[in-house]
Amino acid sequence: MKVHNFAGALTAIALLFVGEIFINNAIAAESEYSFKVHNNTRTKITKLLVSEDKKDWGFFDIGQGIAAGDNLMLVWDSSTNNEGCNQYVKAVYADGSESEEAKFDFCEANLELEF
Repeated sequence: MKVHNFAGALTAIALLFVGEIFINNAIAAESEYSFKVHNNTRTKITKLLVSEDKKDWGFFDIGQGIAAGDNLMLVWDSSTNNEGCNQYVKAVYADGSESEEAKFDFCEANLELEF
């Protein structure tokens, strides 16, 4: 009988631990700056460039790119936490052309960029 009580206690502790992990992951996901990108063009986006000052440009890892008509959800890397919310963004397309840069507030909830 005592073995069952001990096993039950271990099960309860394990469930609490797993629940804590899920809660912490949900809080972390909410605190990340994420945004959605819509490619409304007829050309694949191969790079997304970003800059605070339009002089020094970094980029988002978009894998194989964003196909024409597709969407992609992106999250800022934690290394950018000391940067401002307002950033310029431009797309680079498969044909080598670039979009005009546009300024966005990445602290805005449910931000969606369209190219």
